[in-house]
Amino acid sequence: MPKSSCILLGLFLFGMGSAAAEDLPKQYPERSIKILVGFAAGGGTAQKLAETIGQSVVVENRPGASGMIAAEAVAKSGADGYTLMMGTQTTLAVAPALYRKFSIDATRDFVGVAKAGVSPLVLVVHPSVPARSVMDLIALAKASPGTINFGSGGLGTTPHMAGELFSIQAGIKMVHVAYRGEAPAINDLLGGQLHLIFANLSAVIGNVKAGSLRALAVTSAQRAATAPEIPTVAEAALPGFEAATWFALVAPAGTPREIVRRLNTEVTQLVTQPDVRQRFADLGMTIDAGTPDALDAYIKSEILKWSKVIKEADIRAPD
Repeated sequence: MPKSSCILLGLFLFGMGSAAAEDLPKQYPERSIKILVGFAAGGGTAQKLAETIGQSVVVENRPGASGMIAAEAVAKSGADGYTLMMGTQTTLAVAPALYRKFSIDATRDFVGVAKAGVSPLVLVVHPSVPARSVMDLIALAKASPGTINFGSGGLGTTPHMAGELFSIQAGIKMVHVAYRGEAPAINDLLGGQLHLIFANLSAVIGNVKAGSLRALAVTSAQRAATAPEIPTVAEAALPGFEAATWFALVAPAGTPREIVRRLNTEVTQLVTQPDVRQRFADLGMTIDAGTPDALDAYIKSEILKWSKVIKEADIRAPD
């Protein structure tokens, strides 16, 4: 996962811990709150809760199967507010349709607490690729079907799904090359082994500014505040195109609504703090916690969207 996800988790946990001390019912929390993540987060992501309640937030990393191992564990845990999950677009909206051996349905097994952050992707090509716009790239792909490859950090990741969605909407055929993480994919793109990738903006913006990669468009609905000169895919060629890496805190289905609402309130207050907003902006991320109901509706819409892409692109996970 990108560095931004680790920083996001650290900021989020710190804010949630202090919120729990001040505003949640006195009987909650009486013990440590555990947040599972389905990827290997970096160091420093767990923070102590405020000393006034003497509790802590513990991060437990359970990577594997695009987060499905962590998701299954949380779904089976008690719905009491003590076991939560930092889910992603991949874990909640894509992987359940890919990994059939896990009987996870995000709309059935979880309730949304708050959206924790959204990171746009950017379509970047190696300088040797003779395309200076999205339309150029589409024309190039149509002229030589199946000869352009794009990399990603793995099957079902947002960069992978963005590439498949792009191919479907553009009516082209590209070859997907899956890596074990985004970093090696970026390295191979820099080395010319790949033609393009849809990368997290914060991961490649330095390369774009240095001229070692060429940015054609961002995948968000609006231009990125940190790179306003880069057009969106939607405005450049494919109206309605949108894809992004998003993070959301979810709880097991049946978690008391009072706990869900109060946690949501505190997360919202956290992400409106100027220093937090600036930290996220520096990473090219946007934040809008929204309401629990809005998050539930958003996750449902994302499941429908990406399930359709998986079916049309005939994407299959290994058994």
